[in-house]
Amino acid sequence: MGVFLIAVAAWLARVEDWRSYTPLAGGGTVGGTAEQYVSEEKPSGVIRWLTTVDHKDIGILYGAYALVAFAVGGLMVVVMRIELADPASTVISNTFYNSLLTSHGITMLFLFGTPIIAAFSNYFIPLLIGADDMAFPRINAIAFWLLPPAALLIWAGFFPIPDVIPAQTAWTMYTPLSAGAGSGNQMNAGVDLMLLGLHLSGVSATMGSINFIATIFTERDEKVSWANLDIFSWTVLTQSGLILFAFPLLGSAILMLLLDRNFGTMFFSVDGGAILWQHLFWFFGHPEVYILVLPPMGIVSLVLPRFAGRRLFGFKFVVYSTLAIGVLSFGVWAHHMFATGIDPRLRASFMAVSLAIAIPSAVKTFNWITTMWNGKIRLTTPMLFCIGFVSNFILGGVTGVFLASIPVDLILHDTYYVVGHFHYIVMGAIAFAGFAGIYYWFPIYTGRMYQVTLGKWHFWLSMIGTNVTFFAMILLGYGGMPRRYATYLPQFATLHQIATVGALILLAGQIIFVWNFVQSWLEGRKVEDGDPWGLAEENLVTAEWTWFERKLQTAVTDGGEEEELATDGGNPVADADAESAADDE
Repeated sequence: MGVFLIAVAAWLARVEDWRSYTPLAGGGTVGGTAEQYVSEEKPSGVIRWLTTVDHKDIGILYGAYALVAFAVGGLMVVVMRIELADPASTVISNTFYNSLLTSHGITMLFLFGTPIIAAFSNYFIPLLIGADDMAFPRINAIAFWLLPPAALLIWAGFFPIPDVIPAQTAWTMYTPLSAGAGSGNQMNAGVDLMLLGLHLSGVSATMGSINFIATIFTERDEKVSWANLDIFSWTVLTQSGLILFAFPLLGSAILMLLLDRNFGTMFFSVDGGAILWQHLFWFFGHPEVYILVLPPMGIVSLVLPRFAGRRLFGFKFVVYSTLAIGVLSFGVWAHHMFATGIDPRLRASFMAVSLAIAIPSAVKTFNWITTMWNGKIRLTTPMLFCIGFVSNFILGGVTGVFLASIPVDLILHDTYYVVGHFHYIVMGAIAFAGFAGIYYWFPIYTGRMYQVTLGKWHFWLSMIGTNVTFFAMILLGYGGMPRRYATYLPQFATLHQIATVGALILLAGQIIFVWNFVQSWLEGRKVEDGDPWGLAEENLVTAEWTWFERKLQTAVTDGGEEEELATDGGNPVADADAESAADDE
């Protein structure tokens, strides 16, 4: 991998005029002199996507990557749920179940959750803050292109590679199992490849976070002050700060684990090594939950008021609660370790902070509800997903508050209650906010409109499937069903079957989404109005829709088809609309 990266760097260094590229959409030059200006059209086809540094193109690449990972991770869990439909089922072996369990968690968190947020952030933050592009366009591209090899490394065990089997450590990679101790098969190279892939995805996320921080701090338009910075940019800025502190620690822990596995070091192979791994992992792992949930909160805070017909209630409090979550998230990691025997006084302090962090989350929830109160609510597909987000977030949040209490956690720890709680947040909240953003901004990045009926079918099947699946898991946890088992006692069969039915309903909803998304992008009704949601009536138009309106007004008309013409250094900029110009004359 190192040789490959060096070869790529050497090739880039030999490309003529590679330093003279400018991403500015307005025809800017590098160094301020006309002699340095390079006028080349953006390449077309595959070359365009392989070489682009345009923030919008990279946002689309992130989105495509994340949706592919979402499909892979979703199909993994469907196989697991079919296996769990009957306690005696042998559709797959127990070891293969453990492999799917491990890869499903890592795929959804690192290959779907973080990239889908980066997709929205890359495409829309420069538009929202009035920037020409990201602060470091090439670093932005490099951050994305680290992700495909990361996915291949994480999934390497499933490929027909001799003597390589998938990791079976679960996504937490607890030692001594992940260190290869005992007579198991976890010394296999598949675990090492998975760890390398995780490390690569962490490097990508860290590079992206530095870029977002620099962009929001230095590239804002003069009119965009801290006081009127949009809520989505605030949440991404906070998320980027969390990534900057959390992901390098995970990378360090992974490197120590790789050294233990391959070079005989003793970081985690001594007394207390398992507790050390948990402290290092969860110091990353719990901020990671807020790394994943803060930008979706920002999407909901941006989209929900648009269809409630009023501005976000208590904007400043939503911003302050975002910053409070960012600070407090680093003080709650040991609530994952209440059952490990750590000092009771230390344990009590983590319980207090874990309960306290529910307060800023509650502030956001009440602000969303109050924004809808007496509003002119329009139940569009994005609004339905926002309401579903709020509903599922309440269920996921309340069940989390119970787990923050030491006595309750000691009973429910490592049961399906934890799985239900976590998935109410990850699928019921984070994914729902992602779908809200996809539908809301669909006209901007496709120029077309999705099929409304199919969008609502997608919502209702997702909402029903989510609650059937994960509420059944909550009840399984109350019954004492431990998680991460490929089989179970007969008394849990009914609830497992209900959860499997819910998962299949979820699958049906996502199939409808894929069909609607692809078919509408290719053949959907073209958007001719820069305000397709009618936001101007309530004075709720945001900067990205103003940009979209300018794009439509300056589009070239060629037999009824819109054509984007490339200008200076790579950003496609639509030329004047010839037909409109003729009419004006």
